[in-house]
Amino acid sequence: MAISRLLIEKFRNLNAVDLELDRGFNFLIGNNGSGKTSLLEAIFYLGHGRSFKSAVTNRIISYDEPHFTLFGNIQEKQHHWSIGLQKLRQGNTLVKINGEDGNKISDLAHLLPMQLITPEGLTLLNGGPSYRRAFLDWGLFHHHTHFHSAWRNLNRLLKQRNAALGQHQPYSAIKIWDIELSKLAHNVSDWRAEYAAALRTDIEKTCQLFLPELDISVSFHQGWDKDTEYSDLLEQNFDRDKALGYTFSGPQKADFRFKAYGLPVEDVLSRGQLKLLMCALRLAQGEHLMKEKQRHCIFLVDDFASELDPFKRELLAERLQQSGSQVFVTAITQKQLKEMKAETGRLFEVENGAISPLEKQINW
Repeated sequence: MAISRLLIEKFRNLNAVDLELDRGFNFLIGNNGSGKTSLLEAIFYLGHGRSFKSAVTNRIISYDEPHFTLFGNIQEKQHHWSIGLQKLRQGNTLVKINGEDGNKISDLAHLLPMQLITPEGLTLLNGGPSYRRAFLDWGLFHHHTHFHSAWRNLNRLLKQRNAALGQHQPYSAIKIWDIELSKLAHNVSDWRAEYAAALRTDIEKTCQLFLPELDISVSFHQGWDKDTEYSDLLEQNFDRDKALGYTFSGPQKADFRFKAYGLPVEDVLSRGQLKLLMCALRLAQGEHLMKEKQRHCIFLVDDFASELDPFKRELLAERLQQSGSQVFVTAITQKQLKEMKAETGRLFEVENGAISPLEKQINW
């Protein structure tokens, strides 16, 4: 999967961008605040219908403009698509695929599997369990046909149950939901457990390469005692849930935990080691998708040189090259990219929201 052409209008300080892109590496250099990260954010938005920087739409649309527009030509093997997304200031989102309306954000997400590596991405390790559930669920979205609909129905039922709990309704009024909720909870949890087990080997192998000095272990926790039937647990804990006003246990509390020598990684690893582990997880998941589904991810790497020594940067660059994926990399100067050693690729300069290809040969 690769984006061959990208158009951006009125997205932050990117007023009018039209780029022909390389199927391999695309390097973006420029000062802080020039718009490098905004370009990655726009690509991410095109594939997710949301930003990785802000949940407030009005902060993303250029000042005094009614909307922003994103458009891309994408290619995968012999297939081609044109995709577009427009976000209105009042909140509406319009999605087009091959010129046709009526598409959903999930359709874009399926077409554009992406892995994001940013300085803020350490929340995957030191943030709450929701970040790690999202990591697993991203994989399942691309691996399992029925996961997304089951996941949506599960969340819908949980919201309905929590609303009923907040209204102090009796268990007899909630039990009918619990029957279906229990089925979905077991399905989603079983899929998560299977995916986590399949991914574990790839993660441990990549961690050995990036952090050979550490013993990293991986474990999945489904959110309640694995020996307990979820429907029984919901009934047993009804009084507690009603007092709390929400469902305390379940797949919405699942976690995918990483430990070093038996301790949570966020308690024992340095920031540099955490970034390496985060990179290892993103690479392992992308490579697992390629191995199982023969689909390439697009990798978005912001501030490549941050918190990594030259040897580790070279190691990361080598793995990105071996992946065969399209990669977008930002840095302040070309010198910070010297470990990339890419034989081909396109180099762009970003200045005050204007993005220009540099004609001179990439010189590593």
